[in-house]
Amino acid sequence: MFAEERHQEIVRRARENGRVDVATLSTELDVTPETVRRDLTALERSGLLRRVHGGAVAIERFGVEPAVAARETVLTAEKARIGKAALAELPGEGAIVVDAGTTTRQLVELLPNDVELTVVVNSPSLATVLARYANVTVMMLGGRVRGRTLAAVGDWGIAALSTIHVDVAFMATNGISVERGLTTPDPTEAAVKRAMIASARRTVLLADHTKIGNDYFARFGELAEVDTYITDTGADAELVEEIADAGPRVVLA
Repeated sequence: MFAEERHQEIVRRARENGRVDVATLSTELDVTPETVRRDLTALERSGLLRRVHGGAVAIERFGVEPAVAARETVLTAEKARIGKAALAELPGEGAIVVDAGTTTRQLVELLPNDVELTVVVNSPSLATVLARYANVTVMMLGGRVRGRTLAAVGDWGIAALSTIHVDVAFMATNGISVERGLTTPDPTEAAVKRAMIASARRTVLLADHTKIGNDYFARFGELAEVDTYITDTGADAELVEEIADAGPRVVLA
């Protein structure tokens, strides 16, 4: 197992179980305890775990939001599959809004060159990617750019969203649960997400399986408001069924 694969597995276990310990990881991953400690240190520096005595705890357990740079290195294959599956939800032509996020970026990277689209975004990095498409009109929402997520937030963007109507909102989330719906740590970002959903005829949620069961401070949507939820095959079958019963059509990519 390569170091990157080992790091992804450690983060996956930490998120599912709440914490990981050095001894168990050493045995089950067939590496030395010293290697595991180096892995945990690297993951802590990336903002994905927090070291504790004998192991590490998932950063989400502390209510901390990982930065974009850290999230870009985790579950890359799963996010790519989700982005590819989301292509089926694009309108034949028209307008869409794409939320800031590392999974939604995968969709943006794969947009077809033969469909005329207006794409509204609140992420400068997504706008930069979209600018290379001759068939795409890019509309950038204004506001304060949050350093942690590189998303524009605030009244400027919300006011603009209140005046438009798009075919599909492709949304990202930090947490998804039957009890709390869609949640994110920052209230200002949640407000923009709510406005995105309100501006769209349909809502498609793009979120890998590690987001399932997580609840954060600010709620921005109910599961009943989501038309389609695209996640990866690592999702627990029972949890997926519960989410589907709450409203969305669930697609496993």
